Amino acid sequence: MRKTAVFKDSLFLDHDPGFDHVESPERIKTIYRLLDSPSLSSFFLTPEFGVASQELIALNHSPDLIRRVAETAGKQFDFLDPDTRTSPDSYAAACMAAGALIRGIDLLLDGAIDNGFALVRPPGHHAEYDRSMGFCLFNNVAIAARYATQVLGLERVMIVDWDLHHGNGTQNSFYDSDKVLYISTHQYPYYPGTGSLRETGAGKGEGFTVNIPLPGYQGDRDYATIFDDIVAPIGREYRPQLILVSAGFDIYQGDPLGSMEVTAQGFAYLTHTLVSLAEDVCEGRLLVTLEGGYNLDGQRDGILAVLGQLCGQRLATDHPVHLDGELSKRLRQEKSVHPAIHQAWELAKKYWRM
Repeated sequence: MRKTAVFKDSLFLDHDPGFDHVESPERIKTIYRLLDSPSLSSFFLTPEFGVASQELIALNHSPDLIRRVAETAGKQFDFLDPDTRTSPDSYAAACMAAGALIRGIDLLLDGAIDNGFALVRPPGHHAEYDRSMGFCLFNNVAIAARYATQVLGLERVMIVDWDLHHGNGTQNSFYDSDKVLYISTHQYPYYPGTGSLRETGAGKGEGFTVNIPLPGYQGDRDYATIFDDIVAPIGREYRPQLILVSAGFDIYQGDPLGSMEVTAQGFAYLTHTLVSLAEDVCEGRLLVTLEGGYNLDGQRDGILAVLGQLCGQRLATDHPVHLDGELSKRLRQEKSVHPAIHQAWELAKKYWRM
């Protein structure tokens, strides 16, 4: 069994944008309860971690933004943008979310864990250098990648973002860098309006941003084809020293904010592909962080599917989250012929051996 860490804390439940907001504490309450049960807790390590300092957050964000988010502390409600509300403990939760990823990277590089999942809130991938937006206060995965490259000296970090929405903040953080490879699958055109096929990076970073915009209604077979034929081959050529994943479960079938059709089995397949890639190129160092996902059943089952693949065990759960061998074989063999996927593959060939 792999040493898989789960990073969770009750503080993440205290970030509460309000009863009518889809990004609510309910998104992780059920999975927290399940992970505390004896039938699941034995599969995972739960390391201690703390808040990220303002100095570490400043690796990716402006002093003015950090100050603005800090001003929300203790306030009953505040608005960082029309979609991004805060509550008294939101700033502390945002600092701890970044801290969870930083701690995860340290443990991965020390060999104390094989991989991990940061079950954190608020999410992060929309947050820009100087702006909180799209439910995101600070960009957790971008801060982590900055920490890995600027503080720890890694030369190659790969970020895979399978959230329904394009991670504009993450893309813009590394658009001109070859030290961070950013690959995103997302519904397009859709919020936030970025992530077109032709956004490929600039300067030294040209080719190190790979966008795979999709029109909607893509399911397990489509995503399996993308990960088998685009994500994994690029990753094997790039050979990252660390893989970070922005895992959004809003691509689940029936999510209220999107029209994708991925099932729990699909999430298991994507994770299996990335676990195999990480074992091939970076000694298994893979750290997943929670982004979106607003169908509570889909969120629960998707997270369980990811965790099962990370630890390499069949979890003791009644939910249908285990990757069926016959289905996995079909997903590898029965390729999607969707034109959006073919277009992304053709463009990627300009920069990578596909």
